[in-house]
Amino acid sequence: MADVRDILELERPVTPELTKEALLNSKKRTVERKIVAKRPEGMHREVFALLYNDNKDAPPLLPTDTVSGYKKTKARLGMKKVRHWEWAPFINPARTDGAVFHHWKRVSDEQREYPFAKLNKQLDIPTYTLNEYNAHLKTTKWTKQQTDHLFDLAKRFDVRFIVMCDRWERANYGIKSVEDLKERYYEVVGILNKVRNSNGQGGAEKKVYVFDAEHERRRKEQLKKLFDRTPKQVEEEQQLLNELKKIEARKKERERKTQDLQKLISQADQQQTEHHQKEQQQHHHPHQAHGHQNTSHKKQDKKLNKKKIQQQPRTSKVDSVVSAVESAGIKFTDLRGTGVSLRSQKMKLPANVGQKKAKALEQALQEFKVDPNPPPIEEICVAFNELRSDMVLLCELRTALATCNFELESLKHQYEALCPGKTLNIPAALVNPPADDSAGGMDGADAGAMM
Repeated sequence: MADVRDILELERPVTPELTKEALLNSKKRTVERKIVAKRPEGMHREVFALLYNDNKDAPPLLPTDTVSGYKKTKARLGMKKVRHWEWAPFINPARTDGAVFHHWKRVSDEQREYPFAKLNKQLDIPTYTLNEYNAHLKTTKWTKQQTDHLFDLAKRFDVRFIVMCDRWERANYGIKSVEDLKERYYEVVGILNKVRNSNGQGGAEKKVYVFDAEHERRRKEQLKKLFDRTPKQVEEEQQLLNELKKIEARKKERERKTQDLQKLISQADQQQTEHHQKEQQQHHHPHQAHGHQNTSHKKQDKKLNKKKIQQQPRTSKVDSVVSAVESAGIKFTDLRGTGVSLRSQKMKLPANVGQKKAKALEQALQEFKVDPNPPPIEEICVAFNELRSDMVLLCELRTALATCNFELESLKHQYEALCPGKTLNIPAALVNPPADDSAGGMDGADAGAMM
């Protein structure tokens, strides 16, 4: 830049003398610190951002309107003619006093009925004659004057019983509650409807509404007690509900464990039944069994030990079967919960009933041609539960009979093995009892599936 000035013969500006201090000071840049408002402690960032605008100006002390809105907008007037309006009178046909009102309306509009008159709905309050009252409506609790005053209030206030009770003339007609007014009104309406329908005067039959005043009083009393509870009583009730939930949880856990135990017992009974069937096959073929046992001395020793064990008194399975029959049947749970429940849940099988027993019970219902899902009326629920319990008992008895027959056969073969040449005469009726036709063809094997 200095060379250009020399060529153009321009005056050079006076430049300061370069020194060490001037060079060091030129390297230091002075940074201007902007004053930044600090957000107060405890104030949210979004709220603090609302206090300042983009220029960080302080908020105004007075409310101002700086937004360009309708104040600066000009009206757009067209070239069309303005429609004429007039202050016109009108009559509301819903009113019976003939009052005249005024409102603005266009001159070009047609004269029509006031549109809000259709919202005035009138209830059909029945009336009665003196003969009808003397013949059907007389009662000791209400006089004719009180009944007339009740229906007059019902017609004036459109059966709004709260307002009717407020406007009831207690000085002339005594004190009546809202429930008393409702009970008397619906009683009279129901009697008139029945009488006129029986005489052919009522036209289409209407459903009669029966009002239970005593139930309504108890309901309001219960609500009042509920509303008047103290905080201590509310806390106590909550604790009881928590205890109830714990009890129900423990009950479900016990039922689950009972169901698991029932499955284990069923498996053990099945294994024991298979073991008895194998023993029975060995008794029916004694020569083959002896041939196999004579193959070694160990088998002979086992046979002798087995005979010794057979000679000793053993515990019979009949006792366990008898105890099982005594405890047979289904114990249905009684639903007494705090909440609402369906009556059909009473017919639901308990959780402790195994799958085999439930399937066998279903087959029994099909054989006896019984509806597995009858309508849950109170009487049908009780009878259906008793029927299924009796069916389970029947199958348990058949299982007990089959077990007893098996024990008889086993004892017979033991007797013949211990006393060769002698036979034990058992009546055929005990070993093979006559089949029951009413059972639908179920035998002991089918009944054994119930165990």
